[in-house]
Amino acid sequence: QIVSQRKLSKSLLKHGNTAGKSSITVIAEELSGNDDYVELSFSARKLDDKDFFSKSDPFLEIFRMNDDATQQLVHRTEVVMNNLNPAWKTFKVSVNSLCSGDQDRRLKCIVWDWDSNGKHDFIGEFSSTFKEMRGAMEGRQVQWECINPKYKAKKKNYKNSGIVILNQCKIHKMHSFLDYIMGGCQIQFTVAIDFTASNGDPRNSCSLHYIHPYQPNEYLKALVAVGEICQDYDSDKMFPAFGFGARIPPEYKVSHDFAINFNEDNPECAGIQGVVEAYQSCLPKLQLYGPTNIAPIIQKVAKSASEETNTKEASQYFILLILTDGVITDMADTREAIVHASHLPMSVIIVGVGNADFSDMQMLDGDDGILRSPKGEPVLRDIVQFVPFRNFKHASPAALAKSVLAEVPNQVVDYYNGKGIKPKCMSEYESSRTLAP
Repeated sequence: QIVSQRKLSKSLLKHGNTAGKSSITVIAEELSGNDDYVELSFSARKLDDKDFFSKSDPFLEIFRMNDDATQQLVHRTEVVMNNLNPAWKTFKVSVNSLCSGDQDRRLKCIVWDWDSNGKHDFIGEFSSTFKEMRGAMEGRQVQWECINPKYKAKKKNYKNSGIVILNQCKIHKMHSFLDYIMGGCQIQFTVAIDFTASNGDPRNSCSLHYIHPYQPNEYLKALVAVGEICQDYDSDKMFPAFGFGARIPPEYKVSHDFAINFNEDNPECAGIQGVVEAYQSCLPKLQLYGPTNIAPIIQKVAKSASEETNTKEASQYFILLILTDGVITDMADTREAIVHASHLPMSVIIVGVGNADFSDMQMLDGDDGILRSPKGEPVLRDIVQFVPFRNFKHASPAALAKSVLAEVPNQVVDYYNGKGIKPKCMSEYESSRTLAP
């Protein structure tokens, strides 16, 4: 809630009652390191020739100088054979790796002549900073004399051992989850509930859908616990809510994507409480049946996510929250649907209810390997998070929240960064993360 609103104010309570006019305000600010990366393109000219029967085979090493005076290799270029005027391949490195986010941190650059025996010959070196390298932005060049200290000390007419040129320096912004949320990206949650017969007859106390006059059943416990976590990321707090695997009135045909408020034109419910009320109202009217097909509901949400891609903006990201007892019938179609959805602004959170075998769900999660469609096509990115609710029935809300939302921020960032889509509007927050010129 704090993250989604950036600034949150609450009245202070004393023994459960408001303590006068006192309040507390919490402001969210991301303190993680700079995730931007830089693209550098080096070349050199008139390097010293270290070989007798051919020309030098130069390569360049860049070291970051640490606070304790040690040095850390940041990048080593490829070797350009038999060439005193090499042009090394363009490479990318994160700003954190290059200079720990400190533009004035000293960088040591060394040019070597490669030898097959591993005893490379020293050509020369120079020092720089990332701040200086940024001078090679927008078509400009920065160059340094490559100096061999021994030659400089011994030879009166020594000038240098060549010139190293930075032809290009491009900074690529890596936007964070908060950048997108604070830039106006809306998280759209959709809830899908498993109404298949494997959950048990709702009139039976052993059923996961047991209709108890006073106590919430297992589905309600999971829905409220997980839903209250998710709803803070959904700005309008309106949740499309669907069911699958039941025979529905009036004709009692099996449906795998019916609105639990029975309003197909407007399946949205007001907040998690609205979903709870719609669930409690529809449950007695359903005939739990089967099979357990979840591909249709994934495809339904994917259709909305697909329409969103036409905007070319970070406007809406869709998250499908599926509550199920874990026995999937249409695994092949589900894998196909997830692979397709991995190309869209969409994630799937599957909450396992009850004590069934959830091995199918863990396979869909993809943490143990890359999920593939039946045809062998891999997911573009991991979009499924599986949470067995039984592991958190007695845990703190914070532990459940961490597990449920563990992968969502990275999934949002991976999608938009992968598409080269920036947050819709630059905020003061984002500006504060941008390196000053």
